[in-house]
Amino acid sequence: QKELSRHLERDPGDPFLRYAMAMEHKKAGRLDEALEWFGKTLEANESYCYAHYQIGQVHEQREDNDAATAAYEKGIAAAKKHNDAHAAGEMQVALDLLD
Repeated sequence: QKELSRHLERDPGDPFLRYAMAMEHKKAGRLDEALEWFGKTLEANESYCYAHYQIGQVHEQREDNDAATAAYEKGIAAAKKHNDAHAAGEMQVALDLLD
């Protein structure tokens, strides 16, 4: 995480670095921080559709299916807008598994 922080200091707007930081927080169980960094990823690049998927996953970990559903639905819409059928399909599967 220290190395990621150094890279982010040099390029704070890089969506990949923001996503990587979010994943580090998620892996460490720091879910609030993970959600914050996934949000920052989307601020840097709204077409980074897998951030929506990960937001949904974090909400599932918290057993908040309503928030997970909202994240997946928003992600599916973003993926379709950016012609990312693969991401849309993965989020649709995740959404279907919630029901």
